[in-house]
Amino acid sequence: MHIEIHRKAEISLSQQIYLSIVDHIRSGLLQEGTKLPSVRDLSKQLGVSLVTVVKAYNKLEQEDFITSVQGKGTFVNAEKKEEVDTGQKILDFDWQLSVQDYLSRAQFARFHHIPGEIQLSSSMIDPGLLPNQYLGQEIRQLLSENPRMLSQYGEIQGDLQLRNAMTEYLKIFGVPAAPDNLLITNGSQQGIDLIARTFVGPGDVVVMEAPTYPGAIDVFRGRGATILSVPVDKNGMRVDILQNLCDKYKPKIIYTMPTFHNPTGIVMSAKRRRQVLDIAESIQSIIIEDDPWSEIYFEKKPPASIKSIDHYGHVIYLKGLSKTLAPSCRIGILAASGSIFNRLLAAKANADLGSPLLTQKLILLFIKSKRMTDHMKKLRTALKIRRDLVLELLSQHSPSGVTWVTPEGGLNLWISLPSWINTNHILVEAKKQQITFLPGSACYPVEQENHQLRLSYSYMNEQLLRQGATALCSIFRSEISSTTAHDNSPYF
Repeated sequence: MHIEIHRKAEISLSQQIYLSIVDHIRSGLLQEGTKLPSVRDLSKQLGVSLVTVVKAYNKLEQEDFITSVQGKGTFVNAEKKEEVDTGQKILDFDWQLSVQDYLSRAQFARFHHIPGEIQLSSSMIDPGLLPNQYLGQEIRQLLSENPRMLSQYGEIQGDLQLRNAMTEYLKIFGVPAAPDNLLITNGSQQGIDLIARTFVGPGDVVVMEAPTYPGAIDVFRGRGATILSVPVDKNGMRVDILQNLCDKYKPKIIYTMPTFHNPTGIVMSAKRRRQVLDIAESIQSIIIEDDPWSEIYFEKKPPASIKSIDHYGHVIYLKGLSKTLAPSCRIGILAASGSIFNRLLAAKANADLGSPLLTQKLILLFIKSKRMTDHMKKLRTALKIRRDLVLELLSQHSPSGVTWVTPEGGLNLWISLPSWINTNHILVEAKKQQITFLPGSACYPVEQENHQLRLSYSYMNEQLLRQGATALCSIFRSEISSTTAHDNSPYF
């Protein structure tokens, strides 16, 4: 079990240990029944006092993550507290626990695509809304005309024709780009990973919104970064708090999703975008502007990208195409300039020597056709109908104390329950009815906020959305009622 300790961080060492172990448990890296190091061994491993480790273990036990058994050791609990079986059978693979790894967190993968009849957990689009038939015909035509394509590698930077087409496409979002400053990636996730492995090392400071995209948290934690968080309000990242953090710590990276923020759906105002860029310029920091679905707006177009006003190369812009066109193609675009771009291109070469040529050529055909415009219009209409349906159901069936943010676009709805409710426990109940969602705890890089959840309305059809949202409201009501009744019960 790898635990990064940052002695100059704002949070205490015991809290860092606690958060790291929670991340390991929620990521599945520490499974039920796993024996943790003794207090003495862990304090020696981390170079901290026994008291520091004891505080962390005590908090973990108070919150039902672990159980300590006198004379046996400390063990990881199941998702809900159960009695730990200390008479475990030694399995053939138990020796692997002695092999040190450097994974600190991988929570998002557990919720990206999990079994369930009603999947509300993953920001994916219903395959029935995607141009599958057209793309199938095009790929057959493509291979018929050029069968040797299967035996060719593409350029490391990406297919030149696709980069030319994307240069024109990005103008829609105000992104000033030339083919030489674009890099084709295997989805936006690879773009985040390339930036992290190029520019982030142990102890480097990364600022993220709270809440934020869990997949980015996983990547930066894996690099040993010191993550600082900035809350969001209705206009996006709180720049007053960002300014204070930047004055004190001068972060290397500021990661933001300003357009239909994941998970809240909030749109950062144009004024805030300018302010975030001004702050980054003043401290020579890099902004990662992650933009997976700014095309999916319901009422009005969002403000122009931060990259559109970036004149000195502070912004690395990521645009995902997989979700809105063809998830199996895994195509993303990275736009940067100067030596930053050159170093990212080198990182791409080290990672995979270039993305698959076939999928790039397939996306190229679609991007250049009128079908692209028509597809986006239909997609916006269909997803707005689904968003409105879920909002209507929540208004009708959710109990008092449940609130939500109405998204102006994107694929997600951010729901808050009373502060004493733990949505990880609600997820256990939802799974019994074959319903999944993303618990809010996965979206916080530093804090442990447990009373929120992200519901994705984009993947299920309207019938299953109705069934799932209604059932979730029933679970909310039951959980809130039982907790309130317990809190109000007399003590004897």
